[in-house]
Amino acid sequence: MSFFLPDREAVLTGCQGLALSHPGIGVCPDPLYMLATRPAPGRKVALVAGGGAGHEPLDGGLLGRGGVDAVVPGPVFTSPTGAQVEAGARAAAALGSRGGVLLIVKNYTGDRINFALAAERVRATGIMVDEVVVDDDLATAGSAAGRRGTGGVLVVEKMLGAMADRGAGLEDLAGLGAEVVAATRSLAVCARAHTSPALRSPAFALPPGSLDYGVGIHGERAARTVTASRPVEDTVGCMLDELLADLPRAGDGVIAVISGLGGTGELELRAISALVHLNLTARGVPVRSLATGVYASALDMAGFSITLTCLAPGWLELWTAPADTPLRLPGPANSDGVFLEPPEGFGRVPLHATPAVGPRAGGAFLDELHRICLAAHADLTALDQAAGDGDFGDNFCGGVTAAVQCARENRLAGTAALAETFRDRVGGSSGPLFGLLFTALEPVADRTPPDIPHLAAALQQALTRISAIGGAVPGDRTLLDALAPAAKSFTAASSGSHHPPVTSAARAAVDGALASAALPARRGRASYTGAHGTGQPDPGAVAIALVLIALARVHEPGPAADLPDPARVTRAEDLGVSRTPGAPG
Repeated sequence: MSFFLPDREAVLTGCQGLALSHPGIGVCPDPLYMLATRPAPGRKVALVAGGGAGHEPLDGGLLGRGGVDAVVPGPVFTSPTGAQVEAGARAAAALGSRGGVLLIVKNYTGDRINFALAAERVRATGIMVDEVVVDDDLATAGSAAGRRGTGGVLVVEKMLGAMADRGAGLEDLAGLGAEVVAATRSLAVCARAHTSPALRSPAFALPPGSLDYGVGIHGERAARTVTASRPVEDTVGCMLDELLADLPRAGDGVIAVISGLGGTGELELRAISALVHLNLTARGVPVRSLATGVYASALDMAGFSITLTCLAPGWLELWTAPADTPLRLPGPANSDGVFLEPPEGFGRVPLHATPAVGPRAGGAFLDELHRICLAAHADLTALDQAAGDGDFGDNFCGGVTAAVQCARENRLAGTAALAETFRDRVGGSSGPLFGLLFTALEPVADRTPPDIPHLAAALQQALTRISAIGGAVPGDRTLLDALAPAAKSFTAASSGSHHPPVTSAARAAVDGALASAALPARRGRASYTGAHGTGQPDPGAVAIALVLIALARVHEPGPAADLPDPARVTRAEDLGVSRTPGAPG
């Protein structure tokens, strides 16, 4: 994020960092430019690129053999001066026997003016100069200034770098550059603006649940805003519709470049790249190379761009040619199947049938827990974000939802499906720990009327196993702080208590979960975050309370009506004062 840029000479300091990391790159501080000091021996034409900073790794990422010879960076989102471009071009032309300089210019007004002035001055020294203007941004087609130069610059620089290393002349390189530009289009969307280095706050505000569709890499607002509520698959599909409609027929296939804009995670970008590949393949457009990463950014903007280049004969070889640059691009796309089969004999452990001790309630318990989870998902996530990594809502509620599907597809009783799903399909700590709970409950939870001694034994078994596996004990601010009082309540009920046993155990679990808010965390990720989660209940303990509430609603619907609404348990602001564990409602 741009919170961490140095207050003085930020761009120069960043250039220095790149050169320190990559031998063969030098920096001239004044006028500022970077130079590849180990060019390919057969190169006859110097390639010079540049523009405003803030788009890293563009352009410096392709500085070196197989890329460009000089990069001229301006201030953040501001073109370099003509003097910078002139100095960089002349330095690059002096690297060996050069037959000219080719300037690679993004189609922004400041860049066009300053590169044009520099070209005049360099020509005046007797050096031949030509230029390639990159204007790939589909969002600004039809505007007075024409299409902007954005992610397509990466493709142009890489192909020209490979061609220059083969000894191509200035005219041939300029011609190739123009052809690649004509065959390349880009489109970008964002969900959050970049952080302004001056203000250290978002450069513009987007309405909640919206995307800027057609945003620029200088942080410019898009001409239109669309809803972000639709699936990302739909957004990708719309972007590809527009890109392909403006490109020549892609019969020889395409290079697809998916670039984050600086604030989009690798997992998101990888998923988007798979969606792009699937979508294009379904349209009959072969994807010859798929590049995914941060290539042309806008500081820390949360968004991504898609760039498509329709290939001509020989272009894929240029794109995949070896290069010695800081940025390494992928080779040809994987043309083989990417999915593998598990090892022979691997499979889920089959659930052992349990002798019937009463009629089954079927999936009533699972269905009720699923209904509760649909409402509690966001609250469980918020509780976990307060003192953890925020994944508990997804893991627990997602596991319950997956168990519903497992029960339907495999004709399993509800708790059997919960046990199998959490044990074998849910990761993190939620999977194995709740898998132990549901495995213990599987023989008895779906039977009606409830067998209280067996339920008591099942919860005690789960308590013992979870404590042994996880190393926690009651009082450590974990799920055990709700499970232990519930097990104790069941044990008391099996000895002759007059209170509704399942409802009393559910109330004990609720009170234990609420009481965990006052406990210091000694286990799990919450123990890493100090006092940040204090005052809010442990999400695992809350989930135990939800499990017991679901059991009570199925087996004792009348008494269970007096239990707290699950939302009162999951929402920290509505907690109120907890009751004494095990007390009737």
